[in-house]
Amino acid sequence: MSLLTVRDLRIGFGDKPLVQGVSFQLKPHEKVALVGESGSGKSITAMSLLHLLPGAQISGEAIFEEQNLLTLNQARIREISGRDIAMIFQEPMTALNPLKTVGEQVAEIYRIHRNYSHREAWQHAIDRLHETGIPEVEQRAHAYPHQLSGGQRQRVMIAMALAGEPKLLLADEPTTALDVTLRLQILELLSQLQQRNGMSVLLITHDLHLVRRFADRVLVMEKGVLVEDAPTERLFNAPAHHYTRKLLSSRPERRVEAVPADENETPRLRAEQVQICYPRISRGLRQWFRPGWHQAVNNASLELKRGQTVGIIGESGSGKTSLANAVLGLVKHLGVLEVDGVSWQQALNTSRHDRKSQRRKIQAVFQDPYSSLSPRLTIEQIIGEGLQFHQPHLSAAERRQRISSLLAEVGLHPQQFPDLLQRHPHEFSGGQRQRIAIARALIVEPDILVLDEPTSALDVTVQKQVVELLQQIQRERGLSYLIITHDVVVVAAMAHHVLVMKEGEVVEAGEAVTLLSTPQHPYTQALIEAAQDVPLQALPAA
Repeated sequence: MSLLTVRDLRIGFGDKPLVQGVSFQLKPHEKVALVGESGSGKSITAMSLLHLLPGAQISGEAIFEEQNLLTLNQARIREISGRDIAMIFQEPMTALNPLKTVGEQVAEIYRIHRNYSHREAWQHAIDRLHETGIPEVEQRAHAYPHQLSGGQRQRVMIAMALAGEPKLLLADEPTTALDVTLRLQILELLSQLQQRNGMSVLLITHDLHLVRRFADRVLVMEKGVLVEDAPTERLFNAPAHHYTRKLLSSRPERRVEAVPADENETPRLRAEQVQICYPRISRGLRQWFRPGWHQAVNNASLELKRGQTVGIIGESGSGKTSLANAVLGLVKHLGVLEVDGVSWQQALNTSRHDRKSQRRKIQAVFQDPYSSLSPRLTIEQIIGEGLQFHQPHLSAAERRQRISSLLAEVGLHPQQFPDLLQRHPHEFSGGQRQRIAIARALIVEPDILVLDEPTSALDVTVQKQVVELLQQIQRERGLSYLIITHDVVVVAAMAHHVLVMKEGEVVEAGEAVTLLSTPQHPYTQALIEAAQDVPLQALPAA
């Protein structure tokens, strides 16, 4: 018996077909993964079931409980959405309402679909948020989406989707922003709900490690076509299609060159006993008369020299991004934090020219290039903005020449993309946008790049390409990288040294090969165990 039967599904926009004749079945209690690169059609396949593609031409059948979802009216789809079929979206910041607290948004599901009172709905919302692993849940429930980390926002989305206890869960990259240990917790939670309620799950992801641990069956899509449908173990052990084999072999490789030791060399970045605190979220008059403080980072120390990469790993909320923001001079801190021997406090007391010079030395590449690149500016304007600020003496022709040369260096050539400089970010894929973000950071010739989850939003093949690009640029330019990530695979491929953070503390630090191969702290061991398909025991020496 099938819970969902999709037959000959075709989706297109205008005269451009994006999904071509896809057919599959989903049984009750079954967990199926739909995998493929960005642009393969996997997300719009799921979104079409709930009429979330306005303007699309859709044909075929999607039979759910003897109803063709594709032909239902909007009123009936609204009844089904959230109650019988729920969806977890990839980007929680755009899916959550910025004007409501996260607790209110979860409680709303219980009021609408379960007819609970406000008090009952709120308590159930707190319980559901607690299940997803959000710390200090009673306080976080009163927070607005922008006050939470990316991982915490994703947990809120998961709590909202599970609140209605649906029969079918469409999970579109539900763990992209989550650390490896929390990914396993979320999978365990989904498995428990599935067993309790008979829920089926269609998991859309590029995380093959996640697929192997979770799915009963795997569907592989390439360019809108379903190329393989097989039980999970059979697909991983003996993939039949060449595209599946390509996905399975896409893992970043360690190509880390040893940096000559020089004890007298001044570190490009030095942090010593850094502490960062934020006001604690509270309600009513108490926040004015007895404000509390949350210590995000407590006594963190590190050094970063020329040509080195330091990786900081830890769960969401561990303080790693707060430390990166302090390194960039974006948040106040206590302790010593110097870039090229100059602290941010000292830089504020210097001339405007010296402050600009200090800013030029350290640049950032963020997690989501779609939100970090202005949609209103052309690629030439986005990348050239740094040159206009730091080197205003350059003519327009000189700026354009430097921009074109750098884009070619990061793998974006005018021959491939006509009118490249005049395009906008939405005209590029995720991997191409991340290359543009890297070019924007490199255009001012910095000494240090802070890479905040630079590959977590990318599929496996593009992840490998971006890591190889960063490795190549580091070799050629002698750059220093501070990489903030929850992805042990990326750290294993790139880092010379690693810091492990938990609840604001550095619980373990050391040379990458030694620390990842023989972790000493139980927390580090748990992180690496969660990523156990990473061949850490066989890491070559740097």
